[in-house]
Amino acid sequence: MPLSRATLASYLPILTWVRSYDRDMATSDLVAAVIVTVMLIPQSLAYALLAGLPAEMGLYASILPLVAYAIFGTSRALAVGPVAVVSLMTAAAVGQLGLTEPAQIAQAAVTLAFISGLFLVLLGVSKLGFLANFLSHPVIAGFITASGVLIAASQLKHLLGVGASGHTLLEMLISLGEHLTEANLITLAIGGATLAFLFWVRTGLKPLLLRAGLGPRMADVLAKAGPVAAVAVTTLLARAFDLGAHGVKLVGDIPSGLPPLSAPSFSPEMWSALLMPAILISVIGFVESVSVAQTLAAKRRQRIDPDQELIGLGASNVASALSGGFPVTGGFSRSVVNFDAGAETPAAGAFTAVGIGLATLLLTPLLYFLPNATLAATIIVAVLSLVDFSILGKTWRYSMVDFAAVTATIVLTLLVGVEVGVTAGVLLSIFLHLYKTSKPHVAEVGLVPGTHHFRNILRHRVETRPEIVTLRVDESLYFVNARFLEDYVLNRVAASPELRHVILMFPAVNEVDMSALETLEEINRRLAELNIQLHLTEVKGPVMDRLKRSHFLDELSGRVFLAQYDAWCALEAAAPLGTEQKDLAAQ
Repeated sequence: MPLSRATLASYLPILTWVRSYDRDMATSDLVAAVIVTVMLIPQSLAYALLAGLPAEMGLYASILPLVAYAIFGTSRALAVGPVAVVSLMTAAAVGQLGLTEPAQIAQAAVTLAFISGLFLVLLGVSKLGFLANFLSHPVIAGFITASGVLIAASQLKHLLGVGASGHTLLEMLISLGEHLTEANLITLAIGGATLAFLFWVRTGLKPLLLRAGLGPRMADVLAKAGPVAAVAVTTLLARAFDLGAHGVKLVGDIPSGLPPLSAPSFSPEMWSALLMPAILISVIGFVESVSVAQTLAAKRRQRIDPDQELIGLGASNVASALSGGFPVTGGFSRSVVNFDAGAETPAAGAFTAVGIGLATLLLTPLLYFLPNATLAATIIVAVLSLVDFSILGKTWRYSMVDFAAVTATIVLTLLVGVEVGVTAGVLLSIFLHLYKTSKPHVAEVGLVPGTHHFRNILRHRVETRPEIVTLRVDESLYFVNARFLEDYVLNRVAASPELRHVILMFPAVNEVDMSALETLEEINRRLAELNIQLHLTEVKGPVMDRLKRSHFLDELSGRVFLAQYDAWCALEAAAPLGTEQKDLAAQ
């Protein structure tokens, strides 16, 4: 059966925006592409270094993946490519394999991108984008903060020109201390000067250019070109003074030409070792990417499709694998620059790919003398913007549970490693959800005098009656929290021998699963044995539909009321409540 045009367009978003593409859009996209290309060239090289891979793989990962996202992605501003956190996770995943041959290491990174891409596409086709919602924002913020610290620490060896190693913060610091006496002063001078220059460029260059009379657009372009200037100047210095002969580590030969077609390894052993890291990289990359995409789309009153974003990012990773790259995702800083530069459609990404392709063809011989210290400084400046320890203070003041989860994520990431940290973050996010919903908020409510409203007796001055108790349930009921409700009701009944009516108020209950239904039946049975009637009020239509398909309503000792005030008036009047009076209101 052939696909309809609408179905085809849903899987190929390019068919939606390309029909209205015009010269003005093309001009805006080209300008944005030039700015992002200038920014992406040094970043691509630096993130390949961070991932422990040859520099050219960073450029390869910035060409075909951008084209794939332009075809399959739904965000008009998201800029896909290598990013710091995913590069760090790639280094950790490939490093655990114990490979020593550069070709084997490169193929492992390609395989990692391929597995990640397949996993993302599978999630997208299965419409499972909602799974990202199980990752709490505080936990993700904690993981990214810890990763930023780890990334910055991992680059200190390049600033010092020493051969330190380690995968955790403690290992890195100990190794740096052991090799500190081997530091190369020229390397340190280059790295330190580049670091200071890039920090100044981020905050001071654009205002200076504006005061000099340049327009905002040109000032922005020149400010974003700061890393390119640092690369050019330090490369020229290294060549002019033959700094490589003085112990300064250089990038060396970078093959010219477009990315070669490559194939992942299909070794069962490698797939087994890389499967879990690939899943973690996919989850973290998708959460980071979709958060940026949604934020930027909202500013222009546009929308993205999370499930199609999974397909777009998956296709980008598969494209990266087939062109000799490593895992990619949507980058925050690049996407913001792309947005601010005026990108109108995903074609801006395709134009950026052309720019990176030209750089790969023409500029790579010029990068032979590029010092590694320059790339390290570029990485440090980029990732320190990710570090935000204020999340600890925010969660401390707001929720001790969230604070404990964030703290555990940060500590484990720093002291044990990236994979343990991100795994802990995922598990803690799920645990937090289950913990919070396992103890739903249940409030005993009473009538606000002179109104038809019912409020918490602990927060408001309300009317109550000793023979009636109303419990408002503020959470859907399912297998995790059903037992909690049963214990709560029976404990409340045990504390008041005079009770004759228990009302469960359900305005916030959107779901009652089978376990919760059995719990309600048990509550009804236990209360009936105590000569207490159970009533329900403000039951939502879908929940009522479910209850009607069971025997619960037939066996209910009390009634179902449309409104809580109706139940209050009926029970206050002490009307006989036989089974023939049940009002199964259709809501």
